[in-house]
Amino acid sequence: MENIMREELTNELANETTGRSANERRIQAVIMAGGKGTRLAALTKDEIPKPMVMVAGKPLLLWQVERLKENGFTDIIMVIGHLGEKIREYFGNGDRFGVNIRYFVEDTPLGTAGSFYYLKDMLTEDTFVMMSGDLFFDIDFSRMLRFHKEKGSAATLFVHPNGHPFDSDLLVMEEDGRILKFDSKHNKRDYWYDNCVNAGIFVFDKKICDLVPEPVKKNLENDVLREMIEVGEPVYGYRSPEYVKDVGTVDRINQTLSDIERGFIFKKCLREKQKCIFLDRDGTLNKYKGLIYKEEDFELEDDAVEAVGRINRSGYLGIVVTNQPVVARGLCSIEEVENIHRKMATLLGREGVFLDDVFYCPHHPDKGYPEENPAYKIPCECRKPKIGMIEKAAQKYNIDLSASWMIGDTTIDIQTGLNAGMHTALVMTGEAGKDGKYDVKPELVCESLSEAVNKILSMDERRTEEK
Repeated sequence: MENIMREELTNELANETTGRSANERRIQAVIMAGGKGTRLAALTKDEIPKPMVMVAGKPLLLWQVERLKENGFTDIIMVIGHLGEKIREYFGNGDRFGVNIRYFVEDTPLGTAGSFYYLKDMLTEDTFVMMSGDLFFDIDFSRMLRFHKEKGSAATLFVHPNGHPFDSDLLVMEEDGRILKFDSKHNKRDYWYDNCVNAGIFVFDKKICDLVPEPVKKNLENDVLREMIEVGEPVYGYRSPEYVKDVGTVDRINQTLSDIERGFIFKKCLREKQKCIFLDRDGTLNKYKGLIYKEEDFELEDDAVEAVGRINRSGYLGIVVTNQPVVARGLCSIEEVENIHRKMATLLGREGVFLDDVFYCPHHPDKGYPEENPAYKIPCECRKPKIGMIEKAAQKYNIDLSASWMIGDTTIDIQTGLNAGMHTALVMTGEAGKDGKYDVKPELVCESLSEAVNKILSMDERRTEEK
């Protein structure tokens, strides 16, 4: 029944977006399944290739094929190498799995992009998706494909925050998702950085294959994507909270098994309605110091890491929505506000937690400040208690607002939550509701952010038990 529902939802969204399913559009999928998997030697024993390691009773590669089929991809190319005959023996031409599978055999390892030289003759359409063979994922590809098309992108990378950005290769992106450069984990990061990681799933225009004009070993990121960015080709990051995990170690497989058991993975897919805990910034997530326009003034609340970590583990999205009139007031620039947000991401990431996204309003309707920036001194639909930021987040992440929460330290935050049809919680940090802007009554009044999150999750647990 679950699979039937998933297929119906996928087809419905694909048809709504494009008029045709992914299969009808003939978009092909390429799985890079040639890795040896030395980190999984305890499980593979060099008897099976890494993508054939068992996860919850079936090969990892079968999980990928099933997810691709659910998304409408039935034309699959597998790039195989070490012990690749084991993959061919298991999958054959794909008939018994309801897909068509062809193979390219790397007799000599060609890196993550060298096979493009040969793939261009196997690809029949202008666009294809590609993924690493060591990933466990459940994502709504129709959303990623739509993003790729709307941006006019030549290469789109699935990106997300993770719990260990300090030892990960990160991406530097513009607000609209255009990738500016790669930030290697080997860099000495004496700067604040955004927690945004390349997850290993891509949408490419076929012309990317032309960047590999000869059959030599190539690295996708360093040799191909970097070149595209340098010459001005449109390369974008599609940010999503959906489940994509590199299961290249035993510990990560065990974590995935746990996530499967508690139903966490399917619920994260954006076909499903999401629940979100929206957080105010100043006075809620970080210590209140009036208008913060210098990065050195930004300091997390003592319990912020604990609270955000609980949100991460709960299945709720954690998204910040914040008014930042410091731009309109002329106290700092857009770039400086975003640097403060990079500091926030860095401080949280150092502790193994993350926010799914940040939305901010730089406007202020009232004029008369001597240093004000006229371009931002305008009425808008995003400044709280208006719900423009909430609506944007809800559309981007398929959020059920009626099942979501707004946590903040002012009556403005509570009024915002009520305006959006959400549950509300007031925290006694920051202004502690003493701003007096609105006569409102929140559902919860809590001493701190962590107490608010704990109460919300406890209420969820009770409702689940009652069912």
